[in-house]
Amino acid sequence: MSKLRMGVVAAAALFALAAGVPQAAAQSARAIKFGYILSTDSQLGAGAAAFAAAVEKGTGGRFKIDQQPNSALGGEVEMLKGIQIGSVNMAFITGAPLPNIVPEAGVINIPFLFRDAAHAHKVLDGAVGQDLLAKFTAKEVVALAWGENGTRHLTNAKRPVAAPEDVKGLKLRTPQSEVIMGGFKALGADATPLPFPQLFDALKSGQFDGQENPIATIIAAKFDQVQKHLTLSAHVYDPALVVIAPDLWAELSDADKAVFTDAAKAAAAASRAFAADAEAKGVASLEKAGMQVVRTVDRAAFAKAVEPAMPAFEAKFGADLIAKIRAVQ
Repeated sequence: MSKLRMGVVAAAALFALAAGVPQAAAQSARAIKFGYILSTDSQLGAGAAAFAAAVEKGTGGRFKIDQQPNSALGGEVEMLKGIQIGSVNMAFITGAPLPNIVPEAGVINIPFLFRDAAHAHKVLDGAVGQDLLAKFTAKEVVALAWGENGTRHLTNAKRPVAAPEDVKGLKLRTPQSEVIMGGFKALGADATPLPFPQLFDALKSGQFDGQENPIATIIAAKFDQVQKHLTLSAHVYDPALVVIAPDLWAELSDADKAVFTDAAKAAAAASRAFAADAEAKGVASLEKAGMQVVRTVDRAAFAKAVEPAMPAFEAKFGADLIAKIRAVQ
């Protein structure tokens, strides 16, 4: 073989080898399915995107996060069950269904417990929140970080709601949370739980008069198409939790566990930023879409109207814990 030909063959071999490196890396990347109930253009989607970018960068592309938005892996209760048995790799779960796994987490759902989102962040990032995270491990769920769904507000198709008495008689869908449902029953609503994937059609058909969710969710789910009235009630702060199946977690090296944990914190920050931006700017877009907005309510009057439910909450979660949360500055 001539020197020229040998050089050409060697160069071609090197080119093929170089060209094959990305392909081999891509083929070796492990896909991790990451489920959530909202669209990619949502607070959960923003968190999932931040998580994916951080994991893929931190592991040098050895892991690829396959986002599964819009309840592609089922509703949140179903996803949590999947996490426990290993049929779901990871998920970003909002706060309402978490007490199905860790009953103590239901304390977060108490209406008017938090003064605002900043108060909630301090509680969840502090001792109370970290203690709750640790409790998920015993229930076959590894919880990595508290992100955010947002501050929940009330919508309905029947009438403006400006005072507690306006809630009486409304057929309201609540998430699968006994605490949130109990709060609205104390206000006199006909409150019934329903999985989120079924909610839009239930509102459209008139099965329910209204529902309650953060502004970012109301926008992402297009509830303005089936709801006329929005009340900025800010009655519940709703976190979101990055969770991973324990079998998958056990397979990770310590270094990869650190990457996944840091990525979960990045997801938490991104979801909080998205939810805050929607809270600040989204109401105007909903008004433009035709919703009638009650911007100011007497929170003290609403909180007082919910008081009949408080003895049950104190018995369930402990009056000391509730007082400790309220005292965080």
